[in-house]
Amino acid sequence: MNAPQRKIIHVDCDCFYAAIEMRDDPSLRELPLAVGGRPETRGVIATCNYVARRFGVHSAMSSARALRLCPELVILPPDMARYRLASQQIMAIYLRYTELIEPLSLDEAYLDVTGQPHEQGSATLMAEAIRRQIRDEVGITASAGIAPNKFLAKVASDWNKPDGQFLVRPRDVDAFVAALPVEKVHGVGRVTAERLHKLGIHSCGDLRRWPAADLFRHFGRFGEQLLAMALGRDERPVSPDRSRKSISVEETYAQDLPDLQSCLAKLPELADRLQARLARNGNPEFKGLSVKLKFDDFSQTTVEQTGFALSMATFGQLLRTGHARGGRPVRLLGVGVKLADEQDLPRQLRLFDRHGRPFPDASPDQASDVGSEAVAPPLDG
Repeated sequence: MNAPQRKIIHVDCDCFYAAIEMRDDPSLRELPLAVGGRPETRGVIATCNYVARRFGVHSAMSSARALRLCPELVILPPDMARYRLASQQIMAIYLRYTELIEPLSLDEAYLDVTGQPHEQGSATLMAEAIRRQIRDEVGITASAGIAPNKFLAKVASDWNKPDGQFLVRPRDVDAFVAALPVEKVHGVGRVTAERLHKLGIHSCGDLRRWPAADLFRHFGRFGEQLLAMALGRDERPVSPDRSRKSISVEETYAQDLPDLQSCLAKLPELADRLQARLARNGNPEFKGLSVKLKFDDFSQTTVEQTGFALSMATFGQLLRTGHARGGRPVRLLGVGVKLADEQDLPRQLRLFDRHGRPFPDASPDQASDVGSEAVAPPLDG
């Protein structure tokens, strides 16, 4: 007997933190608004409203650059207590429809509603009801995607933003995916997209025409994932009990980084992106830092060290150690943190102080001198 066709909903609140600020202060609704750190302290934009986005402002951008693009931009420090309360209210709404919920951040989650009786079993009607209840009870808007798997549901939730939803029916998957730009595929960033374009691959339909062996030659094991998603396949279940162990960011460079100094020059940008990703995930506590390198011969190494605050000095030390192991040009560079276990939490530090200002660069040995009441703003859609 075949298993029933899965019904996955991906819900993503619209400019979540900015939406909470506009809800609580309606005078902000017509202004370009962002939540994040101050520009004088190398702050990063966590999120911004759609007025600000018309000026080119976006999440993970430095606050200084955001102000250059939009001098009238209002930047507010994060208020995590209010954001977490709203997130808890939204989670309670999800639980009315299913217990199979996989949160991705405070404002974003997958829901598996397969076999649920609500709204006559219609995932589309359930998504509409969830969005309506978020609007009525929390006072903000959310967008949703409905599809047979997680990959397509996440793509679909971005289709009619803000305050909309999109359905990908099982019978429409083939045609829908074939027309998708490769940039929509999970894991394809700017550099990978450029490499695909140079190969004449612009859509998932183009990807399908490539033999798996050729994609593997160009992209390693990621080539297998590219082909699977180009065919609309994604077997990942919605995992309510998933315990995340680490958070990281990495970049594959169009031109290999030839030496250690060129790798060190890339660290500040990667650290800023890591800071933004930590923010998106509610600033979880962490207990270790790591640097990953993949060399031009596809060999790779990861170096880790205990650390309770983001430290450029520590990242630099780890990079030097890792680079010495290969001594070759580097095609991929990444930085990350190891998340803390429950028993570690009392002694952990956070990335931002209570005013949304990032702490000064501190080594693990210096960390005990830094206060522990800080918060960082998460990113959102």
